[in-house]
Amino acid sequence: MTDRVGFIGLGNMGAPMAERLLGWRGGLTVSDARAETMRKFADSGAATAFSGAQLAEQCQVISIAVVNDEQVRAVLTGPDGVLDTAKPGSVVAVHSTISDRTAEQLATECAAHSVEFVDAPISGGAPGAASGRLAVMVGGSDGAFQRIREPFGAFADLIVHAGPVGAGTRMKLARNLLHFIAFTATTEAQRLAEAAGLDITELGKVVRHSDAVTGGPGAIMLRDSTAPIEPGDFWLPILQHVRDLGEKDLALALELGARLGTELPLAALALGQLGTGLGVGPGSAPSPTGIPANAGSQPTPHEGELS
Repeated sequence: MTDRVGFIGLGNMGAPMAERLLGWRGGLTVSDARAETMRKFADSGAATAFSGAQLAEQCQVISIAVVNDEQVRAVLTGPDGVLDTAKPGSVVAVHSTISDRTAEQLATECAAHSVEFVDAPISGGAPGAASGRLAVMVGGSDGAFQRIREPFGAFADLIVHAGPVGAGTRMKLARNLLHFIAFTATTEAQRLAEAAGLDITELGKVVRHSDAVTGGPGAIMLRDSTAPIEPGDFWLPILQHVRDLGEKDLALALELGARLGTELPLAALALGQLGTGLGVGPGSAPSPTGIPANAGSQPTPHEGELS
C-alpha cells in the first residue's frame, strides 16, 4: 500500500509514533500547533502542514493524536480542519482516548464527506511508541481496518479489530479501567508494606519481576465470556485454584492490615468478589480469624503460572 500518511499531534505519544513512520514508503506529512516541533521531522524528510486542511490535501490515511474530545473535534471539523479538504475514500484514525459517543458522532460527520473514520486508541505508553510495540484497538469497517494495518505496523506490534466505530474506544476504556484500579490497589499494597516496615521500592522490583513472568492480571483474561463456568469446563479447576489462592492471600493480608491498623478497602472488596468475578463462585467462608478454612489446601500445578 502506498497511501501517504498524515500525522497530527506531535506530543509525548504522537512524536515517537510519527518518527517510526518516517520510513513509510507512501510518505509522511506531519502537523502540530508548534512549528518548532515539526522542524526535526522536516529535517528527516517529512512534509509539514500548518493545518488539518493543508495536511488532508496531501494524505489518504490521517492519524490524530491530540489531547481530548474537544481537540479532536477542532482538528477534524473546525476551521481549516481535516474535513475541509479530505478526499473521498480517505481514512481518519483517532488515537486519542475520547468518548465512544464522540467517535460515533465524528464517524457520521466523516461519512457525509465520504471519509472513513476509525477510533484507534493505543496502549503501551511513550516507551511502546518509541520501540514500535504499541497495541492499537480499532473500531471501524473491515475495509478501513485493512487500510490502516500496514502503516500502523510501524509503531504497533498488536493491532486488534475490536468491532464497529466506537468499539476501539470501549476496549481502551475497559483496558484503562483495569490499569488505574490496579494503580489504586498498588497504593493500598504500598501502605500495607510501609506499615509493616518494608522497603516499598524493593516491593516494586518484586512486582515488576513477577508480573513480567506471569503476565499480571492479563494472565486470567483467556475466556470468551464472564458467565459462570460450567462443570467439566477446562478452566474450572484452574480458576477455582486462582480463587482459593487469592482468597487465602487476601484474608492473610487483611489480617495483617488489621494488626497494623492499616485499612485495606480494596482488598476487602476483592475478597468478597474474586470468586464470582472469575465465574467459579465464592470459596470457603473466612474463619473467625480472617483466614479461609481452606488456607492449608495444597496448590495445583498451575500455581507457578497464575500466582
